[in-house]
Amino acid sequence: MSSSSAVVPARGDEGGNGLSRKGLKSGSVGLLGAVVIGISCIAPAYTLTAGLGPTVSEVGVQLPAIFLVGFIPMILVALGYRELNNAMPDSGTSFTWATRAFGPWVGWMGGWGLIAATIIVLSNLAAVAVDFFYLLVAQVTGNDSLADLTTNLPLNILTTCLFIAGACWISYRGIETTKAFQYVLVGFQLLVLGWFSVAAFIHVANGTAFDATAITADWFNPFAVESFSAFAAGVSLSIFVYWGWDVTLTMNEETRNPDKTPGRAATVTVFVIVLIYMMVALATLAFAGVGEGELGAGNPDNQESIFAVLAGPVMGPFAILMSLSILSSSAASLQSTFVSPARTLLAMGHYRALPGKFARISPAHKSPGYATVVAALAAAGFYAFTRVVSENALWDTITALGLMICFYYGITALACVWFFRAEAFSSVRSFLLKFLSPLLGGVILFVMFFKTASDSMDASYGSGSSVAGVGLVFVLGMGVILLGAVLMLIMYKANPGFFRGETLRKGVAEPVPAELS
Repeated sequence: MSSSSAVVPARGDEGGNGLSRKGLKSGSVGLLGAVVIGISCIAPAYTLTAGLGPTVSEVGVQLPAIFLVGFIPMILVALGYRELNNAMPDSGTSFTWATRAFGPWVGWMGGWGLIAATIIVLSNLAAVAVDFFYLLVAQVTGNDSLADLTTNLPLNILTTCLFIAGACWISYRGIETTKAFQYVLVGFQLLVLGWFSVAAFIHVANGTAFDATAITADWFNPFAVESFSAFAAGVSLSIFVYWGWDVTLTMNEETRNPDKTPGRAATVTVFVIVLIYMMVALATLAFAGVGEGELGAGNPDNQESIFAVLAGPVMGPFAILMSLSILSSSAASLQSTFVSPARTLLAMGHYRALPGKFARISPAHKSPGYATVVAALAAAGFYAFTRVVSENALWDTITALGLMICFYYGITALACVWFFRAEAFSSVRSFLLKFLSPLLGGVILFVMFFKTASDSMDASYGSGSSVAGVGLVFVLGMGVILLGAVLMLIMYKANPGFFRGETLRKGVAEPVPAELS
């Protein structure tokens, strides 16, 4: 056995639960660095330009209310994640914790849900970065035709693969390189989003807004949404725009004070993101309204990229900064998103749920080198295949992400409830943070999972593509989950030790003595 895969007991392993360190560089990231990487992974500039329009089309001026409602399951789940991390700091996060709570089969599928979701998002982030790269080139040169280069399929695939390779290289060099890269790009996109918001409010105050709309209390009332279907669709979209904060937990073996820092970073990240979203949402609605006019947020032609339409009228000659911000947001998120699948693959290899090669650590950079490269190759291959087969297949797979997000977040939240069941009622704190919060969060996410699965069976869902009369989004979403089940069975045949509990054992948290609670 190589030194990179040697089992070194992890902190909190006094009970013999099998948790162990994996050779990552410890003490590399503090609270601020973890929060920056968490914000980067969520990619607020990219997420908002893609998510504001579709959400407005569902819920209109109740956009702020829906963002707040979507925030609720995220913070509830984040609290559960924090408690699990305090007890078991491990880079495998969802995989490791679900295995400890429910056993190897559920744990493997929880890890697969995280890996599949992030691999798909990596390919999409690279594609968006390429689109805005050529748009930026066109803006800088004044040659609008250069923006159309992104429609050249071979060039598009080649450029996308180059973006993925660049992000892989930075991530391969370790968490400290990742952190330094992120400070610049995250700071820039937050600056531009703040600039956009302030400029929009100034236009409203000066009477130069497109459709100045007064902010009212009704905007924050989720019960004012016209129908439950619209409400559910809006919440589903808002869950997606918050997704990514859990990257702070996958770095737990590389942070200072791994028992506390990752959980605190996750909580801070979610709060910072909701404040950013509320600021930009209010500014957009106040400036453009929700009508279907030329610049209206309710205009279907504006919904694919709301900032591409509003940046010029709001920011004037500085609109090019918004294009650069979205490009940097996509590029930053592309790179930081590598952290989660690479470290989950590392943990699965380390505990022999995947081949041992995935447990390899780069000797020079103390990063999960093999897993990072595999994640990059998988993302590039997925993008190239789906882009050649059908553009609808790619975008419908992105829509199907909601299924996987709710799937593995839900599993992890309920794993918290089950793992801490013996001490759930030992104190008020335990009841709220280890039982009630993750239970509510997990239930909400699984309700959304089944609702989305049911709705997506309709052939008109998503792009309107279907297979044998069944919506393509459902086929892709459930197909990816079933693929994970097949791979799990293959791994069981190849290396049954993990599934017998030999490398990572199922367990339960011991009750905390009353005098220590």
